[in-house]
Amino acid sequence: MERRKFLKGAAIGAAGSALATPALAQNATTMTIVSTWPRDFPGLGVSAQRLAARITELSEGAIQTEYFAAGERVGALDVFDEVASGNSQAYLGADYYWTGKHPALAYFTAVPFGMTFAEINAWSIYGEGRALWDELQDEFGLYGIPAGNTGTQAGGWFNKEIEDADDLKGLKMRIPGLGGQVLSKLGASTVSLPGGQIYENLVSGSIEATEWVGPYNDYFMKFYEAAQYYYTGGMHEPGAQLSLTSNKSWWSSLTDTERAIITAAALEENANSFYEITALNGEYLQRLVDEQGVEVRSFNEDVWDAMGEAALEVFEETSAHSDLAARVNDSMFKAMRNYGSGIALFEGQFVNNRNRILGIG
Repeated sequence: MERRKFLKGAAIGAAGSALATPALAQNATTMTIVSTWPRDFPGLGVSAQRLAARITELSEGAIQTEYFAAGERVGALDVFDEVASGNSQAYLGADYYWTGKHPALAYFTAVPFGMTFAEINAWSIYGEGRALWDELQDEFGLYGIPAGNTGTQAGGWFNKEIEDADDLKGLKMRIPGLGGQVLSKLGASTVSLPGGQIYENLVSGSIEATEWVGPYNDYFMKFYEAAQYYYTGGMHEPGAQLSLTSNKSWWSSLTDTERAIITAAALEENANSFYEITALNGEYLQRLVDEQGVEVRSFNEDVWDAMGEAALEVFEETSAHSDLAARVNDSMFKAMRNYGSGIALFEGQFVNNRNRILGIG
């Protein structure tokens, strides 16, 4: 019932955008977008569809988007090559899926103990990250724009409690990016699966644990049918940034106005996706507990410390890949020292004391 209501609302929104758009002009620009998420996929997939519709709406029909969900044109993890080759104009996804292309791509989605929503936006839009992202994607003929953010993700779903780092040894877990490398160092067996394939692998026992996003998105995935322990804030994705990444040659062929419209729509969804998740996570966490009997846990300090030591090794190895990887890593750490100290002194102190005084949390 909840899923039907959710998807019905998304369909109405998409239909509304189409009705508000003028008829296709003969000289309209076509923008084919491929996605890493299935059609009508709660949370991330619906956000991607909303952005595709918004580009056409905002351009008043001058840019006609053709949206293909995962598997409709190419496979979920094939969208990078699809756009780099020029077969499609843009993809919506998470760049850490393609660390095999270049490990520094992970930094523009999320890395363990990395940037929060506010920090990664400051770095990749206004800070040094923008130029470094351009330099990195130039190697593949691409250009990316922030187009979504999940906020701080849950530590994940487990079929047993994680009481110390030894409990991670031999654990079969779905976790992509550098976060997966951290757990591999602690003895876990990690895999990177598209979102649409996680549930079946968890239920079948092919994996014993998984991370996804957070309570709002995870509620619809039904992971609780195979894993009852749900861990709060994890180290792996403190503010996962999603991207609308275009073929660079196609992007350069657009007019200034067309580029401005696409950028405005992407940054609008970048903010809206985060606000939506922030507004709904608390409600859906309570529903997971009340309706499904999910047991909420937090990693203890020993587990956090073990993950931290492994993360430092991963950063060192990633930096050794290339000069560019080292510069991206160094820039991120410099930005976190700058942003993080300010956040701790202002928002951090305020929120901690507000919660203490008002009895929140």
